[in-house]
Amino acid sequence: MIELADPRFLNPVWHALHGPHRHLALSGGTAWRYLADVAPFAAMEEPSAEAQRQLHALIRPGESLWIKDSPDHPGLHVEQELDCVQMVLPREAPLPPPGDGIVPLGSANAAEMVGLTDVAFPGFFRPATYRMGSYFGVRVNGQLVAMAGERLRLEGYPELSGICTHPDHRGKGLAASLVGHLAQKHRRDGQISWLHVGAPNVRAIDLYRRLGFERLRNLKLRQVSRTG
Repeated sequence: MIELADPRFLNPVWHALHGPHRHLALSGGTAWRYLADVAPFAAMEEPSAEAQRQLHALIRPGESLWIKDSPDHPGLHVEQELDCVQMVLPREAPLPPPGDGIVPLGSANAAEMVGLTDVAFPGFFRPATYRMGSYFGVRVNGQLVAMAGERLRLEGYPELSGICTHPDHRGKGLAASLVGHLAQKHRRDGQISWLHVGAPNVRAIDLYRRLGFERLRNLKLRQVSRTG
């Protein structure tokens, strides 16, 4: 499995911010971050002392961001670590079938998208996260009960993210149908679908494996706050 052997995937936030998502970035030189209302992610080109100083300047007091490196700057504190599995849908893999009743989501749906994702992973989805890519959802009686979309973007490689279903509607295959819808879209455009999932989330990993995704590597993320 070598689809993502490209070294960009070892530091995907950095390369997304220097590529298709440059318009969503705040630059500190050798440390960059997403706009606060878009995503809680930052990256350094290399974890040098200067890059960490610049990262410190980009974080507002009381705010925290997720990075892949473990800082040793005295003004940066690691609040928690998250082990993630990076997975990819191989170019030759059969595509998951899309489901019915899938509708596009955008700026007018931002509040309900944040509300739904906060049930599954609070704080990761922001009011302007929808600007990172295409998002789709499923409604039941007018209520948004499932959604999925695109987050990090490298040329030819859109990341699937925001995949969640309201607890009252799980077990109906809604997440799988949304992943299938996006994977079909990516394949038509000549792109490769990939994603990150928390290593402890065995249920989600099993779902993605059933849909044809393969594990590429583990990456550790650190939630970092500014202490002074």
